[in-house]
Amino acid sequence: MEFYYNPLDINCKNIRGGVREGQPFRLRLFCRDERTKQYVSPEDSDANAYFRLGKDGEEKTAFPMTKTEYGYTIELAIEERGLYFYTFYIEHRGFFVYDSRHNGRFSAYEDGGYQFTVSSADFETPAWLKGGVMYQIFPDRFCRADIDIKVSAENEPVLEGRILREDWGGMPSFRPNENGKVLNNDFFGGNLRGIEKRLPYLKLLGVTAIYLNPIFEATSNHRYDTSDYMKIDPFLGTEEDFSSLVEAAEAAGIRLILDGVFNHTGDNSLYFNKYGKFPSVGAYQSQNSPYYSWYNFQRFPDKYSSWWGIDILPEVNEKSADYQDFIFGEHRREYPKVNSADGKAEKSGATERGVLKKWLSFGIGGYRLDVADELPDFFLKKLRKCVKETNKNALIIGEVWEDASNKISYSARREYLHGEELDSVMNYPFKDAIVTFIKDGNSNYFAETVAKIVDHYPKATLDCLMNILGTHDTARILTVLAGKTACSKDEMASERAMLSIGERAIAIKKLKIAALLLFTIPGIPCVYYGDEIGMEGFGDPFCRKCFDFENANEDLLTFYRRLGEIRGEYRKIFAEGEYEEVFEKDGCLVFRRRIAEKAVYVCVNMSTEKFYLSIPKSASGNNLLTKQKMPEIISLQQGDYYLFYTENLV
Repeated sequence: MEFYYNPLDINCKNIRGGVREGQPFRLRLFCRDERTKQYVSPEDSDANAYFRLGKDGEEKTAFPMTKTEYGYTIELAIEERGLYFYTFYIEHRGFFVYDSRHNGRFSAYEDGGYQFTVSSADFETPAWLKGGVMYQIFPDRFCRADIDIKVSAENEPVLEGRILREDWGGMPSFRPNENGKVLNNDFFGGNLRGIEKRLPYLKLLGVTAIYLNPIFEATSNHRYDTSDYMKIDPFLGTEEDFSSLVEAAEAAGIRLILDGVFNHTGDNSLYFNKYGKFPSVGAYQSQNSPYYSWYNFQRFPDKYSSWWGIDILPEVNEKSADYQDFIFGEHRREYPKVNSADGKAEKSGATERGVLKKWLSFGIGGYRLDVADELPDFFLKKLRKCVKETNKNALIIGEVWEDASNKISYSARREYLHGEELDSVMNYPFKDAIVTFIKDGNSNYFAETVAKIVDHYPKATLDCLMNILGTHDTARILTVLAGKTACSKDEMASERAMLSIGERAIAIKKLKIAALLLFTIPGIPCVYYGDEIGMEGFGDPFCRKCFDFENANEDLLTFYRRLGEIRGEYRKIFAEGEYEEVFEKDGCLVFRRRIAEKAVYVCVNMSTEKFYLSIPKSASGNNLLTKQKMPEIISLQQGDYYLFYTENLV
C-alpha cells in the first residue's frame, strides 16, 4: 500500500494555493494499491495518521487525522496570517513529506514539507487587471512624438550633460568614459505624447495595462536615479501630457502602472544635491539639510550607504519620519525656490500631497515597486495602507526575483504575500521555467515550477502575477532563445551579435511557443516593448534599443495579436480559472485553465518523440490559434503546439 497526497488535487486539498486566516479547509491523505493505483482502505487499523503544522521558525503541532474509507482526513482553520509548513506522520511508516511531484515520500526524519501561505481575511487584489494583458515601456525608447525638446539646462539641472540623439534606432551608448563610468546620458527622446500616439497599436495587442519604467525627473536615461519625485522628466513632457495620456489610455480600456523607486534616489537630486546643481540644501551639503535624515552617512559627507555600492544611487533611510511623510503623507517644501519675478531664491512653504497620493490623483492604476527586497516590511505595510486608502483598486506589484511566498532577504523571512504589503510580484520563476522548457525541452522543470507557485501563492496574488519573458534588466527573449552568446559589450554591439536569417527563423518559432505559454499560465502576460515584433539584443543597454516600427516581423506580431484576442474572448477563464496539469512527459506538456465544465487546453511538445492526444468530444472543434478544425486525435511532433476550448467537461 502507498499513500497519495497532492496539494493541487482538489480531492486532497479543497482550497488551491494559500488560505485566508480563519478560513476552514480540508485535507485528505489517500491510501492506494501500489500496483493498480486504486484507492483502498487503510490496511492496519492500528496505524494512525497525524497532520503536523507549524508556523515558520516554530515547532510543529500534531493534529490527529480521522480515518476514512480510503485514507485519512482533517478539517481545520489557521487563525493567524503568516507562513506555515506541514507534513504528515503515519505510525509505523514515518514522515510523509514533500517531493517535487507532490506524491510524497516517507522519511525517517522530518524536513520542511509542504507550505501554507496564510493571508489576511480581507486580502483582495484589483479585479480590473485579471485576465488582461500588460505591456512594459522603456519611455525614452518607445516612440518620439513630433515635438521639439526645448528645455533650458540652466533651469533644469538634470539636463546638463545630456546627449539628445537624432539617430532614432541607433546603438545605445555603452562604453565607459575616461573615468571608467558608463554615464547613461544618451537620450533618444521617446516621450509621453509618443506613447499616447501608439495607444491604438497597443489596443490591437489586447493591452489592458501599461507598465512604465520611471518617468520622473532624473539624470540618467533609465531614470532610476530620481532627482525630483514630484516632476515629470522634461524630456518626457509635462504634467498636462501625462494627464492626457492617462485619460486617453483609460478611454481605450488601458490603465497605467508607474515605477516606484523608493529605496534610493540619485546623487544629483533635489534631496542629496551632491554637485550643488539644485537650489535646495541637500543632505550631501549640510547636516542641517531637511533631507539629511533621509540618508545613512558613515562619514559625512563622502561615505554613505548606496544601492549595491553604486555611489550615484545613495540609499534612503526608510525609517526617517520625514521621508515617510514625503512618500505617504503631506509635506511642506522647505527648499529654496527661484522667484521668477526677480530671480532671487525664496523658501516655499506650500503644502503638497505625498508622492504616492499625487500621482494616484491623476488616475493611474498603481505602482510597480523597484527592488522590493530592499524595502523593509514596515515600509511596505505603510505604503500599502497609503495606496489602498487613496484608491482601494490600485495595484501594488513588487520586483522579486524568487518565490515571493518564502523569500529570505537580509536574513529575514519576508511577508510580501500575507495581505498587508504587495498584491503581487514580477514572476521570474515562470520566466526561467518557460525558457528552460523551450530551449532544453525540460517539461518537468516547467511543470514543477508552475505547480510550486500555484501551491504557494494566495489565489488573489496568483491571478495577477506579472509574468514576463524579458524586461529592461534582461537580454531580449529572441536572442536568448537563439542561444546567441557574446564575450564583450563591443561584441554585443557588433554585427556578429545579430541573428542570421536561419537563426532568427528558428528563434521566432520558439518565441511563438514561449508567448503561448506566457499568455496561458496563471497571471498576467507582460510583453516587453518590441518583443512582439522580434527585436534582438543582449542585456543592458542592448535590450533598450529604440522600438523599430518600420521593421516589425508581421508574422510574429500577428501571432501576438491573436493571443491578445484569445485572452479577451476567454477572459473569465484566464482571470479566474484553475491551472491543471493534464500530461507531462519527456518534453511534452498538456495543461488546461478551467472553470467548472469550461476549459482552455494548451498542448506543447518540445521533445523528439511523437505524442498523440485525444480531443474531448466537447471541444469546440477549432484550434484557437489558427481557427482550423481540430482532428479527433492530435499528433504532436517536436515543436508542435495547439490551443483549443472545450465545454461540458465531466
